[in-house]
Amino acid sequence: MKKQYAFIGLLASGIVFSQTANDSIASKGIDDVVIVASRKPTKISDIPGTVWVVQKEKIQEQAKSGVPIKEMLSILIPSMDIGPQGRTNYGQNMRGRSALVMIDGVSLNSIRSISRQLDAIDPFNIERIEVLSGASSIYGGNATGGIINIITKIPSKKGISGETELGVRTGFMGKDDHDFRAAQAIAAKGEQFFGRLGVAYQQNGGVYGADEQQVLTDITQTDLQYNQSIDVLATGGYKFNNKHKITASLQYYNSKFNGDRSLYLGQNLSAFTTKNAGLLKMRDGFSSDKNIGTERFMGTVAYNGNNILGGQDLYVQFATRGEKLGFYPFPGNVALPGGSMAYMSSSQQDTYYSGLKALLSKSWRSLNVTYGVDVDLEKFEGNQSVYDISKTMSSGGLVNETKYSLGRYPTNHSQSYAGYVQAKYDLLPKLQVNAGIRYQNINVKVDDFVGSVQQTQVAMGYGNSASAIPGGESFYNVTLANAGLLYKFNEQHQAWGTFSQGVSLADPSKYYGIGVYKLTGTHWDVTSSINVKEQPLQAIKTNQFEVGYRINKGGLRGQIAGFLSTSDKTITVDRKTFQILVNDLKLRNMGIEAEISYSMSNGVYFGASGLLIKSEVDNKGEWQKQEIYNASPSKLVTYIGYNVKSWSFRFQSLQNFKLTDDLKNEIDGYNTSDLMVGYRFDWGKFNLGVQNIFNTDYQTIWSKRSQVLYSTYGLPELFSYKGRGRTFNLSYTFDF
Repeated sequence: MKKQYAFIGLLASGIVFSQTANDSIASKGIDDVVIVASRKPTKISDIPGTVWVVQKEKIQEQAKSGVPIKEMLSILIPSMDIGPQGRTNYGQNMRGRSALVMIDGVSLNSIRSISRQLDAIDPFNIERIEVLSGASSIYGGNATGGIINIITKIPSKKGISGETELGVRTGFMGKDDHDFRAAQAIAAKGEQFFGRLGVAYQQNGGVYGADEQQVLTDITQTDLQYNQSIDVLATGGYKFNNKHKITASLQYYNSKFNGDRSLYLGQNLSAFTTKNAGLLKMRDGFSSDKNIGTERFMGTVAYNGNNILGGQDLYVQFATRGEKLGFYPFPGNVALPGGSMAYMSSSQQDTYYSGLKALLSKSWRSLNVTYGVDVDLEKFEGNQSVYDISKTMSSGGLVNETKYSLGRYPTNHSQSYAGYVQAKYDLLPKLQVNAGIRYQNINVKVDDFVGSVQQTQVAMGYGNSASAIPGGESFYNVTLANAGLLYKFNEQHQAWGTFSQGVSLADPSKYYGIGVYKLTGTHWDVTSSINVKEQPLQAIKTNQFEVGYRINKGGLRGQIAGFLSTSDKTITVDRKTFQILVNDLKLRNMGIEAEISYSMSNGVYFGASGLLIKSEVDNKGEWQKQEIYNASPSKLVTYIGYNVKSWSFRFQSLQNFKLTDDLKNEIDGYNTSDLMVGYRFDWGKFNLGVQNIFNTDYQTIWSKRSQVLYSTYGLPELFSYKGRGRTFNLSYTFDF
């Protein structure tokens, strides 16, 4: 079906304020206009690459049936790993590599690679999600696996409108097994002005597995049991005339632990010290004087000028973001004169970002040229709280009161300046060539830093002082290129072949700041360290080759792409110090991602999507399987649905395939299925969702990965996190 689009504003490299004339899920197709692929409005049929668009209807169907955003994306995006059920999206790769996550074109990724980009917004405030699979040279660092651009809601109709949502979720497995949510939005839209304010609130209870036992708290990355979240998002815009528009948005997001039940580690932390898993249990009485969660402020202002400066389109965006990320109390051992002692500590990691992006685009008959600049400024601070040992021991790790406030990671400042140009040319009526280049200069300044272990020892009286590991400045430049051919058989069929480069950057806060110390008298001297002067930062390039084909004809819709991505270096984690290491080992990911669906005229639709992937590391000329804490398992999603009159039905099944590495580590295969039912009437819509309908008993992918990452603790049961058992979700939505 041919659709028409009316653009009423754009945030540079981020959000298109546009709506299609037809809101049905089946109508969305290749003619959708997205920003994610080229940083300006582009029809999917003109893009030589794998692009997925998750429209509002699909997002709301999943969310109102109880599917959280991380799990939702793994179901709806073929290239994306199955998501963890806690706060983090650590290791949730795309095509086996890291993804860049944005809200309205503003990156949530920082040079300090903390994986909470999807603990950032409530689905209530999401209009759609655009996804570009694979490495991209058009954006900056950490876009080696793909790009996720979350587009926020704006008013969909003129005049005053609004939306109310109420929901409850439970598995009926315990008195605290229930989640509540409420959300409200009010919006206004006129000829020149629009505005929307949305507020979403959710309070979670406990989480239980299929065995009806409560899932252990994730002490590594924190989970979402007993979590309270609030998302406040205000957006607005003003259209001066057909040439000039301005838009702005302001978000406050707070997602934090809000309960008194958590993981008991045994008297005197004996489960941890004696490796006795039988002492681990969930108990009431937990408290911490430090926030465990995510708090974020973000604001953007954007200007769009059309047909100015010699017939060019101009997009300018300024953004600022501040986030405070608190982690769960974690056990450790510290060496003291009388021997090692167990203790508990947690980190607070704060990031402050501001950026400016400007883009110009000019079109001739067969040629389009887009060029622009990006400026990104960032500051990171990482501190830790060491808790009162006597209270920690007597409570089994449940009572945590700060006794020492110390440094956890070295403070760093980064400045990034980039310029790029991208061109598209029609060689023939049906053959289009695309090419571009991006040059980026990055300057990272790392402060002097006393090792966190030595700070703890000095605070506890073991030594009186310690030398600092020297900081310094590290400069490096990155040049990324891309080129591709797109053959358009017609608007319903396209095929393409591309080459694109992406880049990943080693996290300076975990790359530096760790040294070997020796006690001389009462002073800790640094004997060796990884420091800026001797080991400057370096960028790790990824080269990706891709061929693909898509079709959207009648009720048939499909897209398939084969890819190969390679890099000359890999980033790994030291299992003892958790320091980031860069190894001269080649990495390659190869695979196929695809989706095919068919919609019948009687309202029935069905389809399947999946990722088949293989990840290998070259070790002295021999290709070996990448370890499971980094590698992505293959997956398959199947679904069938029926829309009839006021009813909607959807059944979906997610199959995760078994993954092993050469060290005999293993991620088990498992299958979960969901049922979704919706009914619309004059005064709103009810949604009923049953997740994990067959009550599959399984261990999450993140749990398997964390058991490998924290293997030196010798207590794998501490990191055993079951998937949630069968749950029921009922929600009511009213639009006016």
